[in-house]
Amino acid sequence: MSLEHRPDRIILVRHGESEANVDDTIYERVPDHRIGLTRKGFEQARIAGARIREVLDGAPAEVYVSPYLRTRQTLEALELPVADRDVRVEPRLREQDWANFQDPADIAAEKELRDRYGHFFYRFTHGESGADVYDRVSTFLESMHRNFETPAAPRNVVVVTHGLTMRLFCMRWFHWSVEYFESLDNPGNAASVVLRKQADHHYRLEQPFTQWDPGVVPTERERSSWL
Repeated sequence: MSLEHRPDRIILVRHGESEANVDDTIYERVPDHRIGLTRKGFEQARIAGARIREVLDGAPAEVYVSPYLRTRQTLEALELPVADRDVRVEPRLREQDWANFQDPADIAAEKELRDRYGHFFYRFTHGESGADVYDRVSTFLESMHRNFETPAAPRNVVVVTHGLTMRLFCMRWFHWSVEYFESLDNPGNAASVVLRKQADHHYRLEQPFTQWDPGVVPTERERSSWL
């Protein structure tokens, strides 16, 4: 692979506040992929878009977006200067599947089991484990890397997706351990995580993820993931 053609930065963006973030009973009535943003979520995305446009400073970008309604609404609210032809709706970037129509009591019980079993390996009934999402994110990265092999590769890439998917993207990219991954918080709604290319054509995070469990000490490899 021609490393010199890699983009200058890869910006991962979580969707803004969704209707399910404020009322999880909506899962009983609305499929997960059709859950949209709240008014606050749209405003969060507009503010995030202003920050990202400032970072891009008019440079071209290519966008990948999860097909879920809340991520597509977030992308629209970001108001990025990107042509439609440079936007790819990517199903492999979707949220972790927990089930179809979900009973909040059942999901709460499964989340308790997941906390004991481990967030990466626990598979929700009729849904996915974190490991399953990791596998599809891995195949997405393989496809994305193929787009970086020519001089026509984009100088910037923006990925609009979900919190867990963002953590797993970085886990796969930087080869983090399961233990370190599980110690990390999801980014907040409409928060961004930036991977910036260094002089050696490799990437580092501008800021590390926050840890909810500081008792997990990152290895030297994991610490080398950020500036």
